Amino acid sequence: MQCVAVELDTKDAWVRAPTDSEFRRFQILIERETGIHLSESKKALLAGRLNRRLRELGLRDFSAYYRVVAGDNASERVRMIDRVCTNETRFFREPRQFELLRERILPQWVARAARGERGRRLRAWCAACSTGEEPYSLAMALLDALQARLGWDIDILATDLSTSALDCATAGAYPIEKASEIPPPYLKRYMLRGARSREGWMKVGPAVRAVVRFARLNLNDASYPIDASFDLIFCRNTLIYFSTATKRRVIDRLLDLTAPGGYLFLGHAESVTGLSERVRHVGDTVYTRLDSPPALGASFEAARSSGIGVARPGTEQTLRRSGASVAPPEATPLKREVKP
Repeated sequence: MQCVAVELDTKDAWVRAPTDSEFRRFQILIERETGIHLSESKKALLAGRLNRRLRELGLRDFSAYYRVVAGDNASERVRMIDRVCTNETRFFREPRQFELLRERILPQWVARAARGERGRRLRAWCAACSTGEEPYSLAMALLDALQARLGWDIDILATDLSTSALDCATAGAYPIEKASEIPPPYLKRYMLRGARSREGWMKVGPAVRAVVRFARLNLNDASYPIDASFDLIFCRNTLIYFSTATKRRVIDRLLDLTAPGGYLFLGHAESVTGLSERVRHVGDTVYTRLDSPPALGASFEAARSSGIGVARPGTEQTLRRSGASVAPPEATPLKREVKP
């Protein structure tokens, strides 16, 4: 089945508000497809996000649109999911977690690698990456901390349910106003400022893009097409949209994919309390598996006292990544003092 848009002046078109029964049908469909639970108070939100699409298709009521998305039109169902998803994010969101990563977790791993107790490959997964700010932030932090040390290999998988969000993330271009979210040394080192036709925009530089790969993945699926474990998993500000049963199921799968000694990062409003007994809390909604060795604390202090620390942003020399290309003709390194 294919939807064909009709010739319609959308500003003059009207769509009848969803009835309670129509909303319940969408509520069940969306939760089944995505795991996102829409409470009864979200009826106006659903209407607001789908009204324009109904007008584009020349549909006057939600029952007609439900017949489209509940049928065999998979592409329209994906389009609906894109509109329902919330893609609110920013660079270096929840900075205390990045501080914990930089000052406690990474020094421990550097010290263990120096003793031959772990390899120098670091695998990370941003499990609900939205428009890309989170994985790019993580890439900057890891590159700054580890890439200058010989032998470290960084690989970040970034996934999301929304295809439109992934398109934005893959492009890696953002309004220059978002420069205020990035620490000045990272901004200067890893971002490119658009010029001429791209003025008012900034783009993620090649060193950062080289360590991040994007893919579509639905956390509500019965299984994930992932065959390896991760040292770091970021799944932040996503579980809050799930029912309790879905939260429990997703957390179990995330922990199954967290390597022993690895860490799971949740959003500041999220918790595993009552959802899993497999984790140990290490601070700022960051968790490690119970079967991991005691991680932070004494080993962190030992690493810091021995000088095997990880520098704060801007204290190491400029990093270079093998094979990284130079800035394109219409882009220049982005400096913090340059304002839009």
